[in-house]
Amino acid sequence: MPSTAQIGVIGLAATGRNLARNLARRGYAVAVHSRTADRTRVLVDEFGHEGTFLPARTARELLSSLERPRRLLITVRPGEATDSVIAAFAPLLEPGDLLVDGGDAHFADTRRREAELGEHGIHFVGAGIAGGEEKTLYGPSITVGGSPEAYEVVGPVLETIATRTSDGRPAATRVGPDGAGHFVKMVHDGIAHATVELTAEAYDLLRGIGGFSAERVADIFARWDGGRLGAHFTEITTDLLARTAAGADEDRRPGGRHEDGQGGSGRRTARSAQDADVPVAGIAAAVFDQALSGLAAWHRDARRLPGPEPFGRHLADTDAFVREVEQALYASKVVVWAQGWHRIVEANGAYGWDIDLGVVSSLWGDDSLVPAPFLDRIAGAHGAGHAVPCFPADAAFTREFAAAQRGWRGVVATAARGGVPAPALSTALSYYDTLRAERLPTAPARGRRDLTGPRTGHRTAQHDDFTPKGLRIP
Repeated sequence: MPSTAQIGVIGLAATGRNLARNLARRGYAVAVHSRTADRTRVLVDEFGHEGTFLPARTARELLSSLERPRRLLITVRPGEATDSVIAAFAPLLEPGDLLVDGGDAHFADTRRREAELGEHGIHFVGAGIAGGEEKTLYGPSITVGGSPEAYEVVGPVLETIATRTSDGRPAATRVGPDGAGHFVKMVHDGIAHATVELTAEAYDLLRGIGGFSAERVADIFARWDGGRLGAHFTEITTDLLARTAAGADEDRRPGGRHEDGQGGSGRRTARSAQDADVPVAGIAAAVFDQALSGLAAWHRDARRLPGPEPFGRHLADTDAFVREVEQALYASKVVVWAQGWHRIVEANGAYGWDIDLGVVSSLWGDDSLVPAPFLDRIAGAHGAGHAVPCFPADAAFTREFAAAQRGWRGVVATAARGGVPAPALSTALSYYDTLRAERLPTAPARGRRDLTGPRTGHRTAQHDDFTPKGLRIP
């Protein structure tokens, strides 16, 4: 066994353990350390045959086993736990050493840490590792934020363990400085949150309006998996529905139950977008619907509230309804991706980044959210540019929106008539109509100032400002 390792992994819960195994399988000697000593022992005992692991009980022992410049991958919980690891290891590091945060950190924390450690000559990198527990072992996509010099040191290692893009390149690259990598991962998670919600709503519509059995819905999702909606997540949903049809929990739907509540991935995206005045309405709708799903006591009390009159749920053409739901789901997904892209474009300007949207599209080409051809088309719509947030206006997407109009609107209207909640599908359609409208219902509100300011408006036809009659100007 070698006495030195090429990289160290700190934190051996599911993500850290799988990343350490991935590295070892690729031929790296990996020094491993966990605050919980049993996790280190279990990793070596169960998976030592997969490669070279050098267990370390203390920070000094871990650092002494690493070749220079020392590369450390942190995979603990974001926030205080990450700061505690940095506080323990940073005083022992030397200029040129490198810390990589592979956790789900907030990009603002990554920017702060990069600036603080940079004053001491220590490189800090924020690596947004996407793909979930399974792909950390077999090949995630990785968006890296940090200096070019830092990426020269750690980039080749991350590229080795990453999955591959549709054209065979490693799905790992530097997307920008400081917090850019974690920011892109945050937006990815927000889109994922909305995608789960949209898929769950499609399921509910097929069950609640179409009256289809779980087995029939599983067959429908299986067909969609072979088309433009095809992606790993659709495959997972199909498997879940097939098991439901075979006798698993009948009340389970893709995306959650009333008891589940919701996680922080979408919430963080929605909150940061609100602070930046970027409307990510589809992602926010998914966040709030999942939060509402967690209010079990409210749901018990609210079941007595009046609903729609029965309107007859017998569908004359069930195949047509399935096609309409597919059109609504696809069009809504495009809208959600547009919102995510808009957020990245605005961040480029706000933080002085230069995130290439085409590169990001290619990194997510093997993603669980959408099939690679969809992302290839987004990259094509952007070309080499970085500042085109409205890719749905591209001619190819415009044609698809035109084809989806009747089905999309019909599905949202039918859901409202039947009392089946579809907040994300409805919000996506509303966003789309707001985006394309020449006149907006928000004009009077936007024409006013707050109560302490002047009450003025803007007349579209005359292109001038005016003071409405009857308003007293302080």
